[in-house]
Amino acid sequence: MRRLYQLFLTLLTLFLTITVFSVITITSAYYYLEPNLPEIDVLKDVQLQVPLRVYSTDNKLLAEFGEMKREPVSYHEIPETLIQAIISAEDESFFHHPGVDYKGILRAVIHLIKTGTKGQGGSTITMQVARNFFLTRDKTYIRKINEIFLSLKIEKELSKQEIMALYMNKIYLGHRSYGVAAAAKVYYGKALNDLSLEQYAMIAGLPKAPSAYNPVTNPQRATIRRNYVLSRMLQLNYISKEQHSTSVKTIDNAEIHTANIEVEAPYIAEMVRAQMVKQYGNEAYTTGFNVYTTISGKMQTAANQALRSALMSYEHRHGYKGVSGHYDLIPNTPILEQLTLLTDFKPVGNLKPVLVTSIIQSTPETDTKKKKNTKKENTQRAQILLKDGNSAFLTWKHIKWARKYINDRRMGKKPKKIEEVFNIGDIIYVEQLKNSEYALAQLPEASAALVSLNPQNGAINAITGGFDYYHSKFNRVIQAKRQPGSNFKPFIYSAALNKGYTTATLINDAPVVFKDSHLEGFWRPDNYSGKFFGPTRLRKGLIKSRNLVSIRILRDIGINYAIDYVQRFGFIGSELPKNLSLALGSATLTPMQIARGYAILANGGYDIKPWFIERIEDPSQTILFKQQYTSVCSKDYPVEDCPEDESLHAPRVADEDNVFLMTTIMRDVIKHGTGRKALKLGRQDLAGKTGTTNDQLDAWFSGFNRQIMATAWVGFDTPRSLGRLEFGGTAALPMWMNFMEIALKDMPEQALIEPENIVTVKIDSETGLLASGGSKKTQYEYFIEGSEPQRSSIDSDSSVSSGSNTEAVNDELF
Repeated sequence: MRRLYQLFLTLLTLFLTITVFSVITITSAYYYLEPNLPEIDVLKDVQLQVPLRVYSTDNKLLAEFGEMKREPVSYHEIPETLIQAIISAEDESFFHHPGVDYKGILRAVIHLIKTGTKGQGGSTITMQVARNFFLTRDKTYIRKINEIFLSLKIEKELSKQEIMALYMNKIYLGHRSYGVAAAAKVYYGKALNDLSLEQYAMIAGLPKAPSAYNPVTNPQRATIRRNYVLSRMLQLNYISKEQHSTSVKTIDNAEIHTANIEVEAPYIAEMVRAQMVKQYGNEAYTTGFNVYTTISGKMQTAANQALRSALMSYEHRHGYKGVSGHYDLIPNTPILEQLTLLTDFKPVGNLKPVLVTSIIQSTPETDTKKKKNTKKENTQRAQILLKDGNSAFLTWKHIKWARKYINDRRMGKKPKKIEEVFNIGDIIYVEQLKNSEYALAQLPEASAALVSLNPQNGAINAITGGFDYYHSKFNRVIQAKRQPGSNFKPFIYSAALNKGYTTATLINDAPVVFKDSHLEGFWRPDNYSGKFFGPTRLRKGLIKSRNLVSIRILRDIGINYAIDYVQRFGFIGSELPKNLSLALGSATLTPMQIARGYAILANGGYDIKPWFIERIEDPSQTILFKQQYTSVCSKDYPVEDCPEDESLHAPRVADEDNVFLMTTIMRDVIKHGTGRKALKLGRQDLAGKTGTTNDQLDAWFSGFNRQIMATAWVGFDTPRSLGRLEFGGTAALPMWMNFMEIALKDMPEQALIEPENIVTVKIDSETGLLASGGSKKTQYEYFIEGSEPQRSSIDSDSSVSSGSNTEAVNDELF
């Protein structure tokens, strides 16, 4: 008995000694390490790395930039089922322990004593928060002790709900997703509240090993881990047996989902990204800035569709260049093997690569009511395999356009059967039409650009700098300097009106040879048609886009005067050629520069500058920047948001009368001239001008009403002819029309208000003088009061004038 008592005392002494030693050791360690422990206050206002997001003016997501995909959520926004799943997988006693799982730590110590190696165990959610926010992941004893002490400190200063929210937002869950909300979007393309039980369990299983248990890269191991989490939830009575049984049998459908881009606008998104990095440096990618642009979701979508439709139409007019690839397809080849053949072919814009798997030689049904000589329609069909594994059919009506391309001016004969266009095993591109049918297409070699501005303040409504940003990041709207051709003529005509010309001034449309010191040798300009029409009124000269009329006007008013004048429309004088070719648009300008000039015409002559960032907010929705833009404040065209601060009123740069006259002329371009196709839009308030450069290197159309303007351009990046008959009215105008049809929907027409000193006079259409009884053709014309003709053609022989209706033009002929 005595021995047992001695043994008891010895063990008690040993226990007390170890306990005291442990307490002293832990206390000493705490006081030694505590001064170096970080302050927990930073967790109360932690700044998680959140990507830069760009939105349209109607709050639709345009783009997301940043390595880390994260969407911070509050504790109350986290579904209870997910919290239960996380607790089941990571820390079942989270809501009860003080931040440290002593039993788990003891198990780890015993494992160390027994094996001499470090083991897993004892890491609570609080300890993971401490490690993720403050510590490294190195497995050292000092780090583990720091982690324990820090966890205890966190539990003293933060609530369990705050700790759980920090954990849910910080953890890495694979494929650049940080936090549970981002993981829901990345793997399932859904908001956090929209996931199913088994999907919550899958996400809850990821923190342990985001790569090993990843549902996309390791679906089998991920499913095992998911089912383990579901079993733990059953054990902890979070779910029923029925829920467990159903969930473990569910096949997971995880796949990588990119950011839920609501409007395709990569060109403006890149402009925003560049501006944000310039202003904030690399913090732009991690601070969680939300940038709200001026882009209209509706108009941007319309711009994308209009540009792609224009280039597809161009391709149809010039023939099919051939298939993109070919494989010898063995009959009955498994679909999975067929799909591998499409691996190297990427979608471009709205075009999809497909594999031709069969050609069906259909026989049309006989219609006994039809005459025997009725031509039978080709009913061949091609079966195609898409990259998503689905099959579809291409019918002959969507293939028959594909005459063989020879060059930009020639095509081969019309094909009579599918095999003359492509065969089984070919890789071709198709586009999906609005009726869900597919049509044969090809990657466009030509390029295009479209930009739309709000003339009242310069805000960019829509911008698309090419067919596919990811195929070519070159933004042709702001980077492509091209000759605008006749699209520049309105600015020369406006200069002429400013120097005394009237809309009825006669200019001689006749052959002329100029010797210009700025040009090489002699210059013999002509009209595209090769014809000459003699004395031509200024209005008609622009409506019909007569080159010789424009050249004579510029020569008369003076090149230096014209260059000085057109700068009020935003053009830079040093970028304009100092020779008569300026009259034909030989300057190299970007579509954005042209658009700004037309916007000033559209708004009545007020200077506006294009802009695209409306405001910048931080993650807490605090406004960091708000654009201070100038607006047109006109008594004739009142606007709702005219600022009280007069410094924000756009200054007038062109006379009201001048711009009114130019607008009426450009309205006539659409009613009677090179823009007549636009009459299909059924509006009376549209004005514009086509533009085509020598040898059809560039095709343009710019047009507007008071509320909106747009410029469209088509050409090759490396300039070459677009081909015969590819004018501004052929290649660019349809793009502009398709855009404006959507942009102007539900936008009421706005009447053009005559300025006070504009008068209307009936004139002789041939002489530009007052109409008389002997006039063969008459019309009403607008004049600035005091400039209207004072005599009729009966009073005097008509003269070809320059600057007034009485002075004759004197051209040097060589």
